[in-house]
Amino acid sequence: MQIEHIKELITLLDQTSVHEMELETPEFKLSLKKEAAPQFAATHTPIVHAAPVAAPAPAVATEQDAAPTSAPAPSNLRTITSPMVGTFYSRPAPDKDAYVQVGDRVEAGQVVCILEAMKLFNDVETEISGEIVEILVADGDLVEYGQALFSVK
Repeated sequence: MQIEHIKELITLLDQTSVHEMELETPEFKLSLKKEAAPQFAATHTPIVHAAPVAAPAPAVATEQDAAPTSAPAPSNLRTITSPMVGTFYSRPAPDKDAYVQVGDRVEAGQVVCILEAMKLFNDVETEISGEIVEILVADGDLVEYGQALFSVK
């Protein structure tokens, strides 16, 4: 196998969701693996986190319209939910501070986290104001559409 073919395989692996591959012929054996650490892109696409009017998973839930998961939320708490499926990151880069922490006050339009989907890093902006009382997911967690990310009072 020529080095150009190996370079092409590396490029193809990098462009897919496959994390590991092996190729074996009678002449050689090739094993390629991607690093697990996230590579942050230079560009972020902002996502305004708005509550859909007739959606089954509202972006801002109150006690009246929130589906109880394990315990009912106190009436003064609202949640910031995920607007998409993706990987949750609380900071813009591994060496940077988190966007928000417990006790921080957030205002509508403020970026609270990043969700990575298909190698695109999307800023998540909140539509509500208040104080962060709980961060419900950890860095690197896969989140679903409508999943609660933060509790806000």
